[in-house]
Amino acid sequence: MTIRTHILGFPRIGAARELKLALESHWRGEVSEAALEATGQQLRARHWALQRDAGLAYVSVGDFAFYDQVASHIQLLGCEPARFRFDAAQSPLSRYFTMARGNDNQADHAGCTHSHAHHDHTAGNHALEMTKWFDTNYHYLVPELSPQTQFSLACERLLAEVAEAQALGHQVKAALIGPLTFLWLGKEKTPGESDFHRLALLEQLLPVYGALLDRLKQQGVSWVQLDEPILGLDLPSAWRSAFESAYWQLNQVGVNILLATYFSPLEENLSLTCRLPVAGLHVDGIRAPHELISVTDWLPAHKVLSIGIVDGRNIWRTDLDAALAVLQPLAARRNGQLWLAPSCSLLHLPFSLEAETELDSEIKTWLAFATEKLTELSLLKDALAGHPDDAALAMSRLAIAGRRASPRVHRAQVTQRLQRPDFPTTTIGSFPQTTAIRQEALGLDVLVHGEAERNDMVEYFGEQLDGITFTRLGWVQSYGSRCVKPPIIYGDVQRPAAMTVEWTVHAQSLTNKPMKGMLTGPVTILQWSFVRDDQPRATTALQLALAIRDEVADLETAGIGSIQIDEPAIREGLPLRRGQWDAYLDWATRAFRIAMIAPAHLRVNPDCGLKTRGWVETEAALRNMVAAAQQMRAA
Repeated sequence: MTIRTHILGFPRIGAARELKLALESHWRGEVSEAALEATGQQLRARHWALQRDAGLAYVSVGDFAFYDQVASHIQLLGCEPARFRFDAAQSPLSRYFTMARGNDNQADHAGCTHSHAHHDHTAGNHALEMTKWFDTNYHYLVPELSPQTQFSLACERLLAEVAEAQALGHQVKAALIGPLTFLWLGKEKTPGESDFHRLALLEQLLPVYGALLDRLKQQGVSWVQLDEPILGLDLPSAWRSAFESAYWQLNQVGVNILLATYFSPLEENLSLTCRLPVAGLHVDGIRAPHELISVTDWLPAHKVLSIGIVDGRNIWRTDLDAALAVLQPLAARRNGQLWLAPSCSLLHLPFSLEAETELDSEIKTWLAFATEKLTELSLLKDALAGHPDDAALAMSRLAIAGRRASPRVHRAQVTQRLQRPDFPTTTIGSFPQTTAIRQEALGLDVLVHGEAERNDMVEYFGEQLDGITFTRLGWVQSYGSRCVKPPIIYGDVQRPAAMTVEWTVHAQSLTNKPMKGMLTGPVTILQWSFVRDDQPRATTALQLALAIRDEVADLETAGIGSIQIDEPAIREGLPLRRGQWDAYLDWATRAFRIAMIAPAHLRVNPDCGLKTRGWVETEAALRNMVAAAQQMRAA
């Protein structure tokens, strides 16, 4: 039996956010480019050593980025927009940061928490647009594509990282974004040329990918992972049709290609994906466990099958017995040939539990961060190969059973509540946390108290709700040097006491104008947290909604006549497959309706301020908002 383990990618910010600190020091002019590069090299070496020590067959090279992996591919493929190539003396790394941040070197705009994080467009060459990576809370920089786009190979950084890993004695698997997904992620910038479509660029992009694969082959890389997560989307027929010819062309190079899909079931793309001329296929066994048997049957016997059996998107310990029960029949069908991996890149997880010395000891046994996921892969590999670590497996069983039975997870009073379903000018969001909050002088009709006591719009509420806990160093990269520390929803959620009433009432006492209560909605808390996986997300959303409704009721009782419930993440939660949208919108909007006050008292607003938007985008957003309100009035 040949069982191999690997990962699709690893967190790059470091155990103590070393990359963030080095980046921000470099941007302030305190650290040289050479020193920043040295920090990157140290982090890569440390992370590869972790992968080797966990027994992985290959270390992944190409997943490291100083800001964003898509931005790295824009440079790798030589398709930087022309406005970033104005200074011939500028280093590639400096140009890379200009793409990410604009050439006025403004700090990243971290305050905008909706799905598109905007950068400063007011001076110099504006940065590339930023948006969410599929349905995750990671942001990537959007490639700008036009009929004038040209591709050329600039792979010295990637090849240098391969050489670094090889010099340390590692077997290397290069990890890259596939050509079709790269084009799909791009945005068409075609002034006056409305008939251009970015898929038309595939013909000139493929030779560059082919040259890249050839360079990697010459350097001794035997496997190249090409990520094509768009195979889990509802693809137009032209995109689906492009896959077979594209990969036939790339396969001619003679390097082993592992095609990686994740985040979604393949559905109608399943047989197409299994037929593609590649040496191996990775599938997401967490998001699409129901497809594993079909993939195993459709995939030709000579191809490698990689199963994403460990959750790369969530922080819960893997139920190793359940995973083995899934893997054993699959391994038998593949004649003992199987690769094991996380479902997707571990980029979306905190680095390690080791530093969480203040985390509740029982809850800690239920968790596995990125480093611990490597150990889980090793345990699964050994057990499948007939060499189980009985002590480690027993410890895992105890933790899984303990979480399943814990009264801290399941609360009878919350369950009972779920069984009884019920049915002017102002500002949006917080103010700068200065010593004074200035609103009356602006002539606003309805004031907000400024949220001066709050840390984060989700963390503030999570800290006051039962069933939610927080890490000390569980940072996850959002983009560039910006990191977030998501709450962990581990059990039934309830509100033990009022969360905002005292602050809001005090603020109301200081003015004769109406003071507005400010709450974060249930779906946004859900989307921006690590969510328990032992019940449907819809149930957790409903628990959160009831907790927020309790707060609404207390604010009303205290005389607060206007209450804002922020739900910027409702759209982010939409499933990648349109066929699943209705079910999601049904429970997401139900959760919001349960949390809110009567419809007659609702005010319809944009999701945030409009200062950073262009007029075309602003007009479209406001027209859609008005149309939605008219539909609600007619209903």
